[in-house]
Amino acid sequence: MTIESVIQGQLERITYRNEDTGYTIAKMKVNNHKEDITFTGNLASVTEGEIVNLRGHWYCHPKYGEQFKVSSYESVTPATAKGIEKYLGSGLIKGIGTVMAKRIVCRFGVASLDIIEHSIEQLKQVEGIGEKRIAMIKTAWTEQKEVKEVMLFLQSNGVSSAYAAKIFKQYGRESIRIVKENPYRLAMEVFGIGFITADKIAENMGIAKDSILRAEAGILYVLKKLLNEGHVYYPYELLTEECRKVLEVERDLIIRAFGTIAFEKRIVIEDCNESDGITANNKAIYLAKCYVSEKGIAEMLNDLMQKGKRTYLMGMDTSVDWVQKEFGIHLAEKQLLAVKEAIDKKVFVITGGPGTGKTTIIKTIIRMYEKSGFSVILAAPTGRAAKRMFEMTGHEAKTLHRLLEINPQEGGFRKNERNPLDANVIIVDEVSMVDTILMYHFLKAVRKDATLILVGDVNQLPSIGAGNVLKDIITSGVVPSVHLNEIFRQAKESVVVMNAHRINSGYMPVLTFEKDRLQDFYFIQLEDPEKIINEI
Repeated sequence: MTIESVIQGQLERITYRNEDTGYTIAKMKVNNHKEDITFTGNLASVTEGEIVNLRGHWYCHPKYGEQFKVSSYESVTPATAKGIEKYLGSGLIKGIGTVMAKRIVCRFGVASLDIIEHSIEQLKQVEGIGEKRIAMIKTAWTEQKEVKEVMLFLQSNGVSSAYAAKIFKQYGRESIRIVKENPYRLAMEVFGIGFITADKIAENMGIAKDSILRAEAGILYVLKKLLNEGHVYYPYELLTEECRKVLEVERDLIIRAFGTIAFEKRIVIEDCNESDGITANNKAIYLAKCYVSEKGIAEMLNDLMQKGKRTYLMGMDTSVDWVQKEFGIHLAEKQLLAVKEAIDKKVFVITGGPGTGKTTIIKTIIRMYEKSGFSVILAAPTGRAAKRMFEMTGHEAKTLHRLLEINPQEGGFRKNERNPLDANVIIVDEVSMVDTILMYHFLKAVRKDATLILVGDVNQLPSIGAGNVLKDIITSGVVPSVHLNEIFRQAKESVVVMNAHRINSGYMPVLTFEKDRLQDFYFIQLEDPEKIINEI
């Protein structure tokens, strides 16, 4: 168990500071220590020359030896002339450098800080300080004072120095007011602070467990947790019970909070049919962004199918024959259907298991469109899938995030309805791995006159994010699709492919084979762990 300690000393030198996070590495002079000690932590407002009380624990850094890791701190006003001079000359107070700090302390001694705080006009007695410099010093002094007050307030309410730095960066001088009014805002607005942390802060501030603010934040927390588990929405009654258990409050409070955050449009409560699989109360609750995304996908796909497309200029049959000759292939009946429908429709889905010829179809479609003067873009949800798409087709393929030009600084994507993708045809592979929110942002960037071809296998791994987009699109019956189920010669030689199709069709996989036959699938029946290791 780590033992917490409290030490006090004068900050001698700041070795490193991250201005964004406040993370600091510094040296401090401490009584009863011959050498300066090194401490680390989020200390956004401390400066050289300050006396600080540090709370934390000692640990041994593998490279730099013994250091003190700070969990919270408190600034103590320097009491000596030397300490004050170092503090003022640290560069923290704009308008005061090392030379000016020396002059101020020489004139006012240990009263220097008190003069700046209460009688700043007296600084005119110091050579080189006039009205302009006084105004500069006053502004900088006030800003530093506010930082210290905020940090002290937050830490006195159980906020670690690391979180305090994040809160101050987000809200600045408004931090105290915002945290007092509603500490649960931190969970929604400050990166890295979740409901659990905000709830502890609220508890330290004396906010009741049955506060409506807590219930509202708790509901959003539970919905986000369910979103991470793959749920785009959750049934009303089940969510009520889940929130009641997590928050340990009465059902009536949860119901009341539902109404409040629904009115604020942070959640959406939707009436459902029994066909949706929801019977109790016939209602589903969404986080607002999930509802907008799911509804938006349906509307945009429908809208895309209604809008006209560029006419395919070449004769369909002639073009198909030409491409087959060029590639030296012969398309099966369903493959031909898939190619012709992909050329004819505005939105089309091609689905099928491994070895059913999806890649051959994609290559054929690309060649036919390009021969007719259409621009084609290829994309996939992951880097690996995009790379494989490129290797199989010979055409550049990008991840969806790269295609949409993700903007990490501002959040969101640069490609959208105002700045759409410049392509007549967009082909996306491995669509089963695309989640609801990503698909929504992708469709926003698709031009209304573009053709969209979605390719995937509903039996492959689903998306990491919430939603089952490909399956839902196919099940809806609104978007035309073709399901490929014929395994071709080369794929038939793969036992993995064969068994994958058998399992998907409801049959047991083939587990026994000719002895000494080389293959890509083996079933070894062993129970003893040591024998298993040896066999592997």
